[in-house]
Amino acid sequence: MSELDEFGRPEPPANGDETATLLGFLDYQRATLAWKCRGLDAAGLRVTVAASTMTLGGLLKHMAYVEDDWFTHDLLGREKASPWREVDWKAQPDWEWESAADDSPEELFAQWQESVERSRAAVAEALDKGDLGQLAARGWPDGRAPSLRWILCHMIEEYARHNGHADLMREAVDGETGE
Repeated sequence: MSELDEFGRPEPPANGDETATLLGFLDYQRATLAWKCRGLDAAGLRVTVAASTMTLGGLLKHMAYVEDDWFTHDLLGREKASPWREVDWKAQPDWEWESAADDSPEELFAQWQESVERSRAAVAEALDKGDLGQLAARGWPDGRAPSLRWILCHMIEEYARHNGHADLMREAVDGETGE
């Protein structure tokens, strides 16, 4: 069991193998997003900063989509989960960001948590079949396919980048800072 820091985030292993280290840092970044969004009502999750239309609620829904897209759809090659498969992405390329304003905080957190759990199960399933070098079932248009290692690194980067946005938005909501 990982130690939790003062914000409830699991500390990544200091001397784990490559898989444990990557999964540890991904869970740490996931927990950072949860911390930045925790305790906010619907109005708090809709706050924007400066000229950006990005919100914490939109960020939760976006990361739910990104989790499902990379791990379930691309890595395992499965059909997109609902609601993602029903979206006309060509007509509404920012649907997850825009539609989040219609969702309650409970719905947003539940959707994100469910996506994270599906992702954890997808990674466990993939690791039962191979190592971090295994390629995703769905590749890119140019024929290349990312490895599980690449996907994990990308997801850490995706969360870290958006957690920087979350820092600014949370401070705009109620002045809470940290990290």
